[in-house]
Amino acid sequence: MKKDKRYFNRRKNYKRNMENTENKFNSEEEVLNDDLAQDASQETLENEATAESVEETPEAAELEIDEVEKLKEDLAKEKKEYLFLMAEFDNFRKRTLKEKSEIIRNAGENVLKGLLPIVDDFERGLKASENAENAGDVREGMSLIYNKLIKYLAQNGVKEFDDSDDTFDAEKHEAISVVPVPDESKKGKILDTVEKGYMINDKVLRHAKVVVGQ
Repeated sequence: MKKDKRYFNRRKNYKRNMENTENKFNSEEEVLNDDLAQDASQETLENEATAESVEETPEAAELEIDEVEKLKEDLAKEKKEYLFLMAEFDNFRKRTLKEKSEIIRNAGENVLKGLLPIVDDFERGLKASENAENAGDVREGMSLIYNKLIKYLAQNGVKEFDDSDDTFDAEKHEAISVVPVPDESKKGKILDTVEKGYMINDKVLRHAKVVVGQ
């Protein structure tokens, strides 16, 4: 009787274990089925998205082609405008150089043209001096022409260095000779001017050639 009871309990435990195993298997099967179903659903969505993208590809390609064509047109337009500006700038540069050269040439012509009346005076003076008996008259005529020339130079910004300033200045003077002097106050001073110096506006036009004391 005791043996039968142990047998019955063992069989009962075995049955319970089988039921638990079956329930566990069923649960795992359900989980697996859910995973398979979810994967299938995800794959379906991806296939639908792929199909939609395939359907939209021709329109996207056409849109991209339109954008490329527009960019090409904009580039061609900007290139044309750039070449036009370069041509305009080159014309402006040539025109400016031409005008500048004409101004310089005309300025030189105007200066020389202004000297011609003085040349005429010299010629008349030389012709008159051929029959002149009085040297004073010739000298007076030459002085008038000389003063006229100096006045003309001053009108064009040319003037002599200041004679009252006897201090040697290397920026304005050229020492052609140096003479020893016993007087300390004469050292570094201009003793004689061999050739006058001239300024044009505020610039040295010609350096004066001088003799300097040492």
